[in-house]
Order: sequence, then C-alpha cells, then structure tokens
Amino acid sequence: MGYKQRLDRAFDDVPVLPLGQGKKYVLFSDCHRGNGTHNDNFLKNQHLYLAAMRYYLRTQYTYIELGDGDELWENRSMDQIEEVHGEAFELLSRFYRCGRLYMIYGNHDIVKKQASFSQKKCACFYCATRQCELPLFPGIVFYSGLILEHPITGNRYYLTHGHQASILNSLLWPLSRFLVRYVWKPLEQVGVLDPTSAAKNYRTKQRTERKLAEWAGERKRILITGHTHRPMVSQERVNYMNTGSCVHPCFITCIEIENETITLVKWYMDAQSDGNLVVERRTL
Repeated sequence: MGYKQRLDRAFDDVPVLPLGQGKKYVLFSDCHRGNGTHNDNFLKNQHLYLAAMRYYLRTQYTYIELGDGDELWENRSMDQIEEVHGEAFELLSRFYRCGRLYMIYGNHDIVKKQASFSQKKCACFYCATRQCELPLFPGIVFYSGLILEHPITGNRYYLTHGHQASILNSLLWPLSRFLVRYVWKPLEQVGVLDPTSAAKNYRTKQRTERKLAEWAGERKRILITGHTHRPMVSQERVNYMNTGSCVHPCFITCIEIENETITLVKWYMDAQSDGNLVVERRTL
C-alpha cells in the first residue's frame, strides 16, 4: 500500500465536525510530552503550552491534537508522563469534560489507536499538585484523522498527523520505535540526530512535505498535519498546511480555525519594558 492510499484510509469512518458561526478550533501537534528527564523536549516549553491552553479554554475553543502528543517511543510508561505533566493533563481533562477535546494519534503515540490503551491509561491520572487521582479522558477514542466541514459552503479541512507519508513511520513503526528507543535516543545525548526523522532531518522533512502536498493537490483537499514540526500556512501551497510543534527551541506554534479562517499562531516569552517576562501570542 502506497502513502496516498494510507492517507486515504486515515479518513475512513472518522468524525465530521462542523465549521461555521461560533465554531472555534485550535490545532496542536507534536507536543512530545515526556517523563521529565533531559530527553523530555516538551519540558522547556511547558509554561508556554499551559498559558496557551488556559487562553483557549477561557475563550471557548475546541482543542484538537494532531498526534505525537505524548512521547511513547522513547518512554515506555504513560503513567510517568501523566504524573510529570499533571497540570497539562488537568487542563486537557477540562476540555474533555466540556466536550471540546478530540485526539488524533501519530507515529510516536500510535499505540493509542488500540482501545485497550485508552481504557487502561486514559480513564484517570494521578495529579501531583492535588495529590489525588482525577478523571482524565474516560471513554475517549483516538482517531486516525478528523474532518471539519462547513454545513453551507461544504468546504472541508482534512486533519491527520502526516506520518502516513513515510513507510518507516507507518507500516514499519515497530522497527522505528526500536531504533529511536535504543539507538537514536542515546546518540541524541551526544549530538547525533536521527536521519530518518522528518522533524530532525531537512531532506526527510522536504520529502515528507512534498508527498503530503501532492496528496492534497491530487485529491483537491485542504490537508492540515503535524509530523514535520515545520509550521506552514502558505499561499503557494494552499492545499497543505502544518501546525508546527511544541518543541521549537523558544516557542510553540498552533493553528486556529474560526468559521473558515485559518490562522497560524506563535506563543513565546517576551520581556516588557519594566523587565517582567510575559507569555505573548502572535499571529504569523
């Protein structure tokens, strides 16, 4: 099966959510929440993520995560990730209780597609700040993709992670997980980056984005993914867009959709004239 067929299948029997008046969505991808060690790339930006989450919760956005939310290739234990990032999961659970949270799995958290995973790992979590167990996402389903559709214009946005463009990250993911966990993870500590990663290798990134853009162009669909970590809302590639990630060196990016308007947003830390540090939201 080729990558185009894998992308087609990502949208088989998935929920169709409404666009239109009063509907607001925020799309995050590639948070890579880890277990709090030096390999946890999310840790340095968690304050930006938490500030953004509180903003979107307060302003009535629906949160959609386009995969790789949790780093389950480098780490075996979801319980450790939930405990270390309890504040983030507490906010996510508030979105879920309000009916405003949808999750897509990526290659680094592909185990979430198994119903047994959500039953065992997502019903509740231990919140270290409150020192008790709290409900997380009881009964949640992790999807391969989602579709946003305007009921009047019929315009559709197709959302998925984007790893389908790579055979190593889709069909051969157990091999890739083994290499990341036992080969590239220790090598990364001495500065050697994974050459097969679309996020860390420029040529792999370009090749993946070209495939995703080709699929969107041939199918005449607007495709929004993550996976490559490169934020993109381009007029030149109007059919293909990318949320970016939460593991950039000093900022995080996401995509906001209100009615049918798509906005790429950057959250970052800035210093005010009085010397105080504040989290800023900027439209890109």
